Amino acid sequence: MAPIKSKPKPKTPTTTKAKPKLTKPKQTKPKQTKATATDKPLNLSARTLWPKTTELLSLAFSVYPLFDCALYAQYTIGLHAWFLQQIQARDAELSAYMHDRGSEKPFSISGLSGQFVSNSQSLQLQKDKTYRWKINGLCQPVAQGIAAWLRELPDEIDLKDAPLAIESVRLVQPATTYAKLLTAAKQDSGTVSLSFISPTSFRRKGHHLPLPWPTNVFHSYLRRWNHFARNQVDPDTFLEWVDQHVIVHRHTLESVKVAAGKQGSVTGFTGAVTYQLDRQANEQPDFQSLFYALVRLAPFCGTGHKTTFGLGETHLGWQESAAVPAVPTGQLLLAERIEELTALFVSMKKRQGGKRAQDTAQKWATILARREQGDGLDAIARDMDLGYETAKTYAKLARRALREGLPD
Repeated sequence: MAPIKSKPKPKTPTTTKAKPKLTKPKQTKPKQTKATATDKPLNLSARTLWPKTTELLSLAFSVYPLFDCALYAQYTIGLHAWFLQQIQARDAELSAYMHDRGSEKPFSISGLSGQFVSNSQSLQLQKDKTYRWKINGLCQPVAQGIAAWLRELPDEIDLKDAPLAIESVRLVQPATTYAKLLTAAKQDSGTVSLSFISPTSFRRKGHHLPLPWPTNVFHSYLRRWNHFARNQVDPDTFLEWVDQHVIVHRHTLESVKVAAGKQGSVTGFTGAVTYQLDRQANEQPDFQSLFYALVRLAPFCGTGHKTTFGLGETHLGWQESAAVPAVPTGQLLLAERIEELTALFVSMKKRQGGKRAQDTAQKWATILARREQGDGLDAIARDMDLGYETAKTYAKLARRALREGLPD
């Protein structure tokens, strides 16, 4: 189809330690350059959408539903799959790279944000409202691949039970590079705040850690930096510096359990945190600059794990918890049921043990929990990248294991 500039919406009716000396708090926010306007839609027919040297990209899609509808509990899996299918149709090699489970993912996505109808069970979309969805690219090939895709952007996002028309695409912040982030960060100082918009979590010794502990947060960013940026940093020495000099100045957090990614559940947190450096931090200026550069990276890469499925969405600055959308009851119940079933199936696989047993237990639990909520097996198979017959077999095995595992 022909490239679009923007599309009009149809009109519709109406532990305690000695306190280190702290620098005087001075809240700063990384500045945006004036190179690219982010308040107006991209002209998708322009010769270039952003420089070919671009490595970091953050796009917001304005979308609207074709009719009033509800989002199914794990709809971000659908958004993830749709995006990769779009890339695959144009560049199979790039799509395979983006999907590679053995590497750091070169992109992240968000869930939908906007005005939802009040409903405790699910997120309800209104056909006369516009919603926002973000896609972030973390390397040059992905940035250029997205640019090529936008030339042939379809009219709609084909999301199960909730097709979304694409109205326009904007840059959330100017396209940039890792080198530019580091250069700009050398001018930053004072405290920094990060807001975690969607449930965020880390893995620690095989368990979820639903806290923004500095070493975990900045390890998360450093992994992406070392994988995609040209100047790599020794993680052990930098994270030791973080542990010694980065302090949680204030925070407001809530914990939440959600079904996450293709299988399993995650105990995460939402809210905001302010970090501050102690006086000795500036004795290592290179690490101090990297600290601020990683803060600037956060909105692009997200925080923690499963950021390609909408978790760990991160904004710069302090955002009140009221602005963070509540997780619907349906999603909470699904996550709790998946966790319950996973624990049961793992206990039944003690002889097998190891990562494989955990993975199988999560698959069985996810399939069974979603079937209990009424999801079709074909949709579950697609979301989990399983063949239909494989999903069917897992469902049968899960039901049998559940019957055997329940007390008489």
